[in-house]
Amino acid sequence: MSPSHSTAPERHPRPAARPRIAVLGSTNMDLVAYVSKAPRHGETVTGREFRTVPGGKGANQAIAAARSGGAATLIGAVGADEFGVRLRATLARAGVDTAGLRTAEGPSGTAHITVDDEGANSIVVIPGANATVTGLEPGDEARIAASTTLLLQLELPLAGVLAGARTARAHAVRTILTPAPAQPLPTELLSATDLLVPNEHEALSLTGLTDPRQAAAALLEEVPEVVITLGSAGCLYATRGAAPITVPAPQVRAVDTTAAGDTFVGALAVALGEGQEMTSALVWASAAAALSVQRPGATASMPTRQETDSFLGRPTVGGQ
Repeated sequence: MSPSHSTAPERHPRPAARPRIAVLGSTNMDLVAYVSKAPRHGETVTGREFRTVPGGKGANQAIAAARSGGAATLIGAVGADEFGVRLRATLARAGVDTAGLRTAEGPSGTAHITVDDEGANSIVVIPGANATVTGLEPGDEARIAASTTLLLQLELPLAGVLAGARTARAHAVRTILTPAPAQPLPTELLSATDLLVPNEHEALSLTGLTDPRQAAAALLEEVPEVVITLGSAGCLYATRGAAPITVPAPQVRAVDTTAAGDTFVGALAVALGEGQEMTSALVWASAAAALSVQRPGATASMPTRQETDSFLGRPTVGGQ
């Protein structure tokens, strides 16, 4: 284990019920075009439908955590525009605490998404207000310190992500990092990460290795735990000193995979915060993601706790 992990403050047991999930991340309005086949370079195609859907990896993970039964709070920024008003309202309706969501001058972030008939997507993100989140604001440290888990992604400036990771490390809060969009990760960020959750393309970008097991082994040199999501093939979990395990995904027909990864991470954070052991938590998170891909949109596709429990035949505790 690296020195930074071995010297981290001791974690104290927290109540298993309703874990507190802080998310430091992006909010975007997703501008989604549905097409039979995605256009190639220089090609124009006719789409069948267009939607504007609240999203962004931060907002997605916060809403997924809230719908999965967690007490979620989002730290980030929206713009001073109509999209910002709608994004904030959507988060509030989902039960996400938006006290840490600041309003910045200028436009909100947008994501321009093409979804084909196989459910596959391609995305162009325009940061907008997200680019202003270069550090923490007053009150943000307390929000992170009060949480079971901090979720991080890379749609904010790296300086802001690092500020959140440092704060979580200082307060012994579990940090889960989704390295998307993929980019080289500084040692300081990896040293403050407890669980890294790339998809197979991000794992390849980070390690140069196409085999998930080899990529996981390489990433374990930097972080203590790794989950590589493998789409319809499930996910691979690896930790130091143990053989990796593969958890298969439920076989469903995908309509739109846009927020599947974020749904998985939000649900996983709640399950781990409740004290579920890792295999059980991965099965539950995979079920939530499988439900999400059967519906169009990002935040609109995310299942409730009751839906995920019902899908797996588990009882729902607390009626959530």
